[in-house]
Amino acid sequence: MMLTRIVFVGLICCCLVSPVKACGPGRGYGRRRHPRKLTPLGYKQYIPNVAEKTLGASGRYEGKITRNSERFKELTPNYNPDIIFKDEENTGADRLMTQRCKDKLNSLAISVMNQWPGVKLRVTEGWDEDGHHSEESLHYEGRAVDITTSDRDRSKYGMLARLAVEAGFDWVYYESKAHIHCSVKAENSVAAKSGGCFPASARVSLENGSTKAVKDLRAGDRVLAADSEGRLFYTDFIMFLDRSREATKVFHVIETRQPRRKLPLTAAHLLFAGPRRRNPGQPQFRAIFASNVKPGHLVYVPDGNGQRLRAATVQKVYLEEMEGAYAPLTDQGTLVVNQVLASCYAVIEDHALAHWAFLPVRMSYAAKSLFSLSDPFAANSTVQEDGVHWYSNALYQIGRWVLDEASIHPLGMTLDSS
Repeated sequence: MMLTRIVFVGLICCCLVSPVKACGPGRGYGRRRHPRKLTPLGYKQYIPNVAEKTLGASGRYEGKITRNSERFKELTPNYNPDIIFKDEENTGADRLMTQRCKDKLNSLAISVMNQWPGVKLRVTEGWDEDGHHSEESLHYEGRAVDITTSDRDRSKYGMLARLAVEAGFDWVYYESKAHIHCSVKAENSVAAKSGGCFPASARVSLENGSTKAVKDLRAGDRVLAADSEGRLFYTDFIMFLDRSREATKVFHVIETRQPRRKLPLTAAHLLFAGPRRRNPGQPQFRAIFASNVKPGHLVYVPDGNGQRLRAATVQKVYLEEMEGAYAPLTDQGTLVVNQVLASCYAVIEDHALAHWAFLPVRMSYAAKSLFSLSDPFAANSTVQEDGVHWYSNALYQIGRWVLDEASIHPLGMTLDSS
């Protein structure tokens, strides 16, 4: 862990010294990728570990696309010379797919050539117009492909599946000894918009005793948070790590009983939760992904006196579509949202490391506050733009280089759709 942190801080410094070159296109600084061990998928394994046509994966079936249908224009041909298309029908159908599927497939083609020089990606099945697949298959919408390597070496298929996950396919299944099945979300699907956020309607508590919608927070607002000992206090809101005002996203709703609380947050967001222990009154400050919270787990809510936290049992967890997506950062790194304690961080399952990595942002905020600016970030922008903040984006990319893949949420951070 110490070595990881040393490498991590070095790369962060590269980003801070020249953020334009480090985060923009081209080589820039800090672009050398550290070796990262990838684990092949096992036969019949799928990622994420949910059914393909659920909100947490590629989403529901939207209907078959035919050459005569209005939706046929949603499909685009893929003429990438680095991909071999089997096209046994000799109609070019296997080359037709949605733009999202095409983007992920092209990314995977590069990974395959890097992994096995001289080997190309091979597509055996793409868009299906002949009814060869099961009812409501995503092949009928151009959202699924079956793939192999060009040398048809089956010993490579487990790693090929892993590379497909890394390329950003929304569901990858080691379906057959003869191929890997991959699919993506619909272009207009609300499920395609991921990240680590709360909906616009979520509320935080202010120091003056009132509450405020997350979407209305301004730098310098004092919001309720908690420290590692479970003590409640007020801390400064600094900025949004991610903000999408017009987005509609899928949120995991964590509902508790006694007291009843409902906290919606995206799958990759961190929440302080865990299984019941012998002493449930003692807060367990281990943050886990919202998608890993189960009924029976404990989360933490303010007690009746508003001084400390108490445990509350999760009664149920369900998915719900909501408007807006906001990821607030506070000086403490925690905040109480809808009367439930949550982390400010997402995607990487290590709250302490994430909080440490954002130290430069907190120091910058503190320094600018000394000059009594009404908005400590006014020097950068009078209004924060929508999307993922450049610093969050940089840290996510760095994390993918230096951290173990088990620490990163399988959905990652879908930056292209935030």
